Amino acid sequence: MVDMITVDCRVVPSLKSPLAVYTSDQVGAIPALKIHEFMLAPVNDEDVDSNRVIKAIKDFLNSLSIEKHYAVIQNRNIISIVALDDFKLETLPAQSSDQFFSCVHCGHVTQFETVHNNHMKIHYL
Repeated sequence: MVDMITVDCRVVPSLKSPLAVYTSDQVGAIPALKIHEFMLAPVNDEDVDSNRVIKAIKDFLNSLSIEKHYAVIQNRNIISIVALDDFKLETLPAQSSDQFFSCVHCGHVTQFETVHNNHMKIHYL
């Protein structure tokens, strides 16, 4: 059985969706969004490399200059983002959407329906 990785985003809820997209792109996995977390499933028969997932999460936090406020901790197949201080993450603007389109054939994920529709066409050429 191929193991999936769960990333707990309970302390950074506004970052869950963009983090899922970024991380899945970096490690080559298929994301599945849940209420307080996302899961990464492998595309092939190999396990998702948890070290690459942790690095991708840290790179994402670093790109927002908030890495010093959070730790990334692994316990088996669960990777948690943990607050180190009382830093309050500002929520993303209201126009940001949690709606993502995912390709049923290869797992490609995008926030834009037109990009998704164009991507789907390549599977039927």
